Formats: sequence, C-alpha cells, structure tokens
Amino acid sequence: MAGNSRQAGASVTSRALAILSAFDEQHRAMSLSDIAARADLPLATTHRLLGELFRWGALDRLPSGDYVIGRKIWDIGHLAPAETGLRQVAEPFLHDLYGATLATVHLAVRDGAEVIYLDRLRGNQSVPVVSKVGGRLPLYTTGVGKVLLAYAPSEVQDTVLAGLTRITPYTITQPGSLRRQLRQVLDKGYATTREEMTLGACSIAVPIHQRDRVVASLGLVVPTLKGSEQRLYGALRVAAQSIGRRL
Repeated sequence: MAGNSRQAGASVTSRALAILSAFDEQHRAMSLSDIAARADLPLATTHRLLGELFRWGALDRLPSGDYVIGRKIWDIGHLAPAETGLRQVAEPFLHDLYGATLATVHLAVRDGAEVIYLDRLRGNQSVPVVSKVGGRLPLYTTGVGKVLLAYAPSEVQDTVLAGLTRITPYTITQPGSLRRQLRQVLDKGYATTREEMTLGACSIAVPIHQRDRVVASLGLVVPTLKGSEQRLYGALRVAAQSIGRRL
C-alpha cells in the first residue's frame, strides 16, 4: 500500500503522489481498482486523479486499459542531479568500456538497501541481464550493488544482512559470508558475483569516487570471469578513475 491516503485532511497533492507511489518494479502496469487499492484511495477519487495525471502526461494507458508511468515522469526524473551530472560525465567512458569488452555495462547508485541503475549498455555476449535503466535490484546480489554496500554506512549493511533472500542457488544468504566479501571489496577495490542474481551471468564492479566518497559504481556483466577477472578489473578501474576526476 502506498500510504494512509484516506485519512482526513489528505491533500490533493498527497493523493496524487500516493497514486504515483503505487507503481514500482513489481507493479509497472495496473488497473484502476489495483491502483486504488495500493494507494488506499476511493475508486471515484482515484478515477478523477488518474484522468488528470493522464492528461498531464504523468501516466499513460496501454491498449488493455491498464495505467503505466508516462514519459513526462521519465523526463523529469532525468533532471535529478544524480542523473544529469553523473550520467553525462560517465557516458563516453561507458561506451569505451563496451567497445573494449563487448560486455553489458552498468552505471549504478545506491538508494537505501537497493541499487538503482542509472545507465546500461547491453553487451553482444549471450548473457541474461535483468537490469533496466531506472530499475532497482538488491544490493547483495549484484556486482555494482556489493560495491555500494561495502562503502555504505554500517546501519545500511546491518539492514541488508538481516534480510538476505535466496534468488538463485548461488545467492549469498549467510551474513558472515557476505560480510567477508564486503571486506574483500574494500581490500581488493572491486566486487564480483557468480550467478547470484541470474543464472548464467557473472559480474565485476568497481567504485566511482568523488574526492573522498563513493558516489556510484561501474560494472560489467559477462558469462564467466574465469581468465578475465583482472583484465576486466583493469578496464573498469581506469574508466572509474576517469569519471571520478571529472565529477
């Protein structure tokens, strides 16, 4: 549920925001009744606000009648500082990485206990990739996520380690094992995953520093890291350092 939108005195703005907040990674397209239930709003109110949001461009409609987030929200989202500055600076280096490796390239930041993908270049190699630009995944199952988790405050690490859920047979679900991996990230300067988010996909990632803090992570997804881990790490490190110097 998006929140207590039925409470007395809730403003029109808060109700509209409740509708927008009803959408997430698992609820990308919804009917009127589904949105009303998740936003905790009466059907009549939801119908009226959906019409206004649709006319403005915040929402769009599929042929089925379901509502989806509209292009206007996407355009506004790209004005966020994390998007405009970081993505613009990183873009040429993402293309350089892709050209050198032909692997899927990821640029990501942390939001709470999740990793958000700011950009992605899809590689030529036949590797299953579940990430989407603007999408979110758990920090502990991805290379870029593990890097960001390793540099996250201790309270964020404690929250993540308290809720480790198995996604594939290779997902790390033992808090002690994951803590050791996070220490290794700090020691080695990079993180790896081996089929922990998606079967058939491995990843390697490095931090992007802005002066004395980590602001993002840069990663590659490949079929295997065997025989190529250090080469990929070297390419990522050079790109991340170049991005960091320009931030």
